[in-house]
Parts: sequence; structure tokens; C-alpha cells
Amino acid sequence: MDMLSVGAAGVLVGHPFDTVKLSGLYKGIGSPMMGLTFINAIVFGVQGNTMRLLGQDTPTHQFLAGAAAGTIQCVICCPMELAKTRMQMQGTGEKKPSKKLYKNSLDCLVRIYRREGLWGVNRGMLTTLIRETPGFGVYFWAYDVLTRSLGCEPDNRYMIPKLLFAGGMAGIASWLSTYPVDVIKSRLQADGVGGVNQYSSIADCVRQSVRKEGYMVFTRGLTSTLLRAFPVNATTFATVTLVLMYARRSEEGLSDCEPAQPGHHTQIKQQPSSL
Repeated sequence: MDMLSVGAAGVLVGHPFDTVKLSGLYKGIGSPMMGLTFINAIVFGVQGNTMRLLGQDTPTHQFLAGAAAGTIQCVICCPMELAKTRMQMQGTGEKKPSKKLYKNSLDCLVRIYRREGLWGVNRGMLTTLIRETPGFGVYFWAYDVLTRSLGCEPDNRYMIPKLLFAGGMAGIASWLSTYPVDVIKSRLQADGVGGVNQYSSIADCVRQSVRKEGYMVFTRGLTSTLLRAFPVNATTFATVTLVLMYARRSEEGLSDCEPAQPGHHTQIKQQPSSL
């Protein structure tokens, strides 16, 4: 099973929960599917290479490597999420649905580019960076800390449940640390639908949102996001870890017959970062 298949399964499981914040369970799913190959390659590739440059495998280095991966993948993530948001917003508030403005996610980005240029396609980039950089740092840090604490050794009969739990909790920790920023990012990317821009800047979006809806606005949709985060990230992290672990064992031949050495769980945790 390759990373595209893993990522696609994650989107199919998680997208309905994400879209509950708007409407239509699978509206806008084309954009996440389209960017999966690049997102997975960038995140795990950059994280793995950064870990190799940093040398020692520590939670702090996992955070730094994850933050680097989060920063780089914004180049793909921001336009992808913009298209998803615009696709989800089509027909919102209309009593009688009119003809769809966008045929698909690619058509959406092309039309935005023709109207607004690169600036329009990258709308919300700053807030995406503010979200993704620490978010992915926390993501890899939490997974590393949890797998160390749980003792995810290769010969442990409960290794898979432990990996699933660690991956799911890592996803929850990541979202809890960045969710308020995600709320603002989504509003900025949805702004302008219908031809009217409501917000002039990030600060203006924050001010208007708090004034109209109070500080609870920063937790709107959090429940559905966390419900989505656990199964998606549990599946992703556990699958990547196991697939790469067994692939390496196959390459090493007889090495899988050797008894596990103390501290061997560190080798398992390095698997996702080696893609």
C-alpha cells in the first residue's frame, strides 16, 4: 500500500466530518484528493530529511523537523484548501441552487487565478503558515513522545493498538494547538465569495469575528474536527509506520528473526519520517 492509497483512505474517512462545518458531506473532496500525493511526499520527505540533518532522534528534533515539513507543504496545502473551501461554499444561502460556478477544484483555482492572480490563489497563506508550522511540529512531537511512553516495541502484542492511539492523539494535539488560527484561515479563504470582501486583514477578521460571535467563535466546529482527527491520523501514522517497518525488514532479510533490542522502539518511530 503506497502513501497515495493511505492518504486517500484518510480523506474519504475524514472529509465528511470536516465538511459538517459547512454543508454537503463530500462537496469539495476533489481538491484534497488532488493534493494528496504532493502533501504526503512533502511532509514525510522533508521531515525525514530534516531528522537526518539534525542527527539525534529526540522529541525536540521531531518538533523542529515537523515544523519544517509543515512550512514547506503550505505551498500545496494553501491553494488546495482554498479550492476546497470555495467548492464547499457554492450555493450556500441560496433558496434555489443556481448553476455551479466551479466545475471542479482545478477549475476553481484557474478561475481564481484569472481574476486575482497568484495573490488570489494563495489567499490565506500567512494564516496557513501560522497554523501548519507549529501544528506539524506538535503533530510529530506528540507521536514521538507517546510512542516512547507507550513502549511501542516490535515484539509487543499490543503494538498496533498503541500506534493507532498515538497517531490519533497526535492528530488531536495538533488541532487543539492551532484550531483558532484555522477558523480565521477558513474565513479569509471564504471571504470574497459573491464578490464582496468582508475582511481587510487577519486582524480585521479576528476583530469582526469576536465582536459578532464572541470568543467561542474560535471553537466553532472543533468537535467535528476532533472526531475526524483521531481516526484519520491513527490510520495514517500506524499504517505508514507498519508498512515501512515491514518493508525494511524484508530488505534486511534475516534481521526480522533477531530478538528486539532495548530501545528498539526508536527505530519504529523513525519509520514515518523516512518516506
